[in-house]
Amino acid sequence: MKSSPLPMNIFEQEHAARCAKGRVVVLDDDTTIVLALAALLELEGYACETHASAEAYLQVLHYNRPSFPGPHCVLSDLMMPGMNGLELQAQLAALGDTPLLLMSGGSGVNEAVSGFRGGALDFLVKPIEADTLLAAVARALDVSRERQRLQQRKAEMAARKASMTERERGVARLVAQGRINSEIAHDMGIALRTVKFHRQRVMEKLQAQTVADLVRIADEAGL
Repeated sequence: MKSSPLPMNIFEQEHAARCAKGRVVVLDDDTTIVLALAALLELEGYACETHASAEAYLQVLHYNRPSFPGPHCVLSDLMMPGMNGLELQAQLAALGDTPLLLMSGGSGVNEAVSGFRGGALDFLVKPIEADTLLAAVARALDVSRERQRLQQRKAEMAARKASMTERERGVARLVAQGRINSEIAHDMGIALRTVKFHRQRVMEKLQAQTVADLVRIADEAGL
């Protein structure tokens, strides 16, 4: 018998609510800056995770520690002992699509350009105004939210496609091409009633209400 999950305590409930709004990972070897940024982000209602180095954060990712669902982003100092922000950016790009914000107090145009070319969403110059930081974090979390939505949609399409038999996929492709039932029956060498049966099953499995829906979903699922 499958056991029910344990109810969350009040602290877990609060953390889950913060994660739902957004989880921000702050990386900086300057403890004063980390504490100030964490206080500002938590005051805004976000969940905040801090690390003194990029290596420490990557180690946490390696263990795949579970977390509550919600958008997330990384706010990293550019110049840190060990792995710097640009090197971390390359690691994150290889691991997934976590939005990255870079910050620095002494870096020039070249570092900023490198960061943007690598996919960083913003480059913040210390000392960072509170409004500037919060606006950048909000944008990064919006990007994360959209990426998660697209990932979930992709997984749903893959599951729908996997639920279909090879013959149903063949019928779906031909319907999407605009072929009528009699043409499909002739091309596939099956009875008309069999085509109708498979077509109905295709509509159900792809969750399509109309042929137009089927065409869109078939294209999205890569049929």
